[in-house]
Amino acid sequence: MKSIREELERRRKQALLGGGQERIDKQHQEGKLTARERIDLLFDTGSFVELDRFVTHRCADFGMEKRKFYGDGVVTGYGKVAGRTAFVFSQDFTVLGGSLGMAFANKICKVMDLALKTGAPLIGFNDSGGARIQEGVESLAGYAQIFLRNSLASGVIPQISAIMGPCAGGAVYSPAITDFILMSEGTSCLHITGPQVIKAVLQEETTPEGEPITSQVLGGAKVHMEKSGVAHFAGGSDEDTVRIIRELLQFLPQNNREQPPVVPCSDRPDRMDEALKTAVPEDPRQPYDIRRVILPCVDEGRFLEVQKDFARNIVVGLARFNGMPVGVVANQPAWLSGALDPDASVKAARFVRFCDCFNIPLVSFVDVPGFFPGIDMEARGIIRHGAKLLYAYCEATVPKVTVITRKGYGGAYDVMSSKHIRGDINYCYPTTEIAVMGAAGAVNIIFREEIRKAKDPEAAQKKLVAEYQEKFCSPYKAAELGYVDEIIEPEETRPKVIAALDLLKTKKDTNPWRKHGNIPL
Repeated sequence: MKSIREELERRRKQALLGGGQERIDKQHQEGKLTARERIDLLFDTGSFVELDRFVTHRCADFGMEKRKFYGDGVVTGYGKVAGRTAFVFSQDFTVLGGSLGMAFANKICKVMDLALKTGAPLIGFNDSGGARIQEGVESLAGYAQIFLRNSLASGVIPQISAIMGPCAGGAVYSPAITDFILMSEGTSCLHITGPQVIKAVLQEETTPEGEPITSQVLGGAKVHMEKSGVAHFAGGSDEDTVRIIRELLQFLPQNNREQPPVVPCSDRPDRMDEALKTAVPEDPRQPYDIRRVILPCVDEGRFLEVQKDFARNIVVGLARFNGMPVGVVANQPAWLSGALDPDASVKAARFVRFCDCFNIPLVSFVDVPGFFPGIDMEARGIIRHGAKLLYAYCEATVPKVTVITRKGYGGAYDVMSSKHIRGDINYCYPTTEIAVMGAAGAVNIIFREEIRKAKDPEAAQKKLVAEYQEKFCSPYKAAELGYVDEIIEPEETRPKVIAALDLLKTKKDTNPWRKHGNIPL
């Protein structure tokens, strides 16, 4: 008879092997790490503590009593990431394809409850074939219990989902509720049904473009980074994806009652960058990359951009000013002139609300010609979606610093963290234009008859445009009215923003009591 210690060691070894060496080898051949290898990369060396290692399912149907594995296909526990506690569940595709049954779901729910009680981030590695069919409705109940906890934890602790393999059907809605979704290029897929089902329904083998229907075409990283906007980051490999998670966590507080972590900064707070003098072109119609303004301003030029390839007319991401984490929101003149369309509005609104949830100050760089006009935009709901961004900025109580770099036109000027919707400190550059619309358009409406009757209509139009621009579009009118706090030189941006953030460290702002608002979803 084996001793208790021998039996414990046997079980530990078996648990570490998951579905067995053969399946582990296959996982590696497909370019994927195992559930435990992902955990080892995430946490500081030696800090991971596993929970429920010996849990097994209780299903006795369809021969399942002979297919029991310690851990039941998911590894759960907690550890330290850069010295701070985080919780994790990591689905193990080597065990029954990572399929979810009730014991599997209970393990995840337990670690989610612990994360919520202790106020620490939760990271989920998703690599699963979906619901365990042999367990029937219990699998569906398990998913629902996870969805409930995702919803209750939203805005309380940071939740990060990493898609490291297949994630299909009902399983996709847990990641969809979390704060950030990461995908590994080439090996992960996220879709509501499988390619075989799609083919059966459509009776087609290829897409309209003639591309074979595969999991990657349906829901790979490229689709969700560029088209759907579901994914926020894509790693070139599992290792790269985990690296991004570790970097992301460094910007975030442990929970909504804490402030984001300030780190020592060797980049001088009073540093002025001469490159900013020419970053914004003098010609208001000339495009430029707003990153040319962002990068020289932030600590050491480091900017973790979120949803980089989706809705490129707006740029959002995390950076630091003098060690303080901030959320950056910036119009992108290099794409659609930086105008706000439905996708850009939703992208920015969700990011603004995330930052507000977790006490991360917002720095907005504004160069916006307006909301994107057109019949197609109206049909796509530009009014409804644009209102989401307006609502998000209005609702946010974190420190809000705004820098208008060139244009602030129409309703989009109001929406982009203007003074009128509780922007705290608002700066603009000397060449900024703040107006209902561009000078040429306004003149053509207001002075239409005068221009038409002029001996030289072209000369008259140019003269009127210059007069209108000087009187109504320059930043001085807004400054006289107190709508901008200071007109600054571009190279002063970094020290001015840092000074504003330092001032606002003790800011207290509240909203009227309510169960919750009714954002125009």
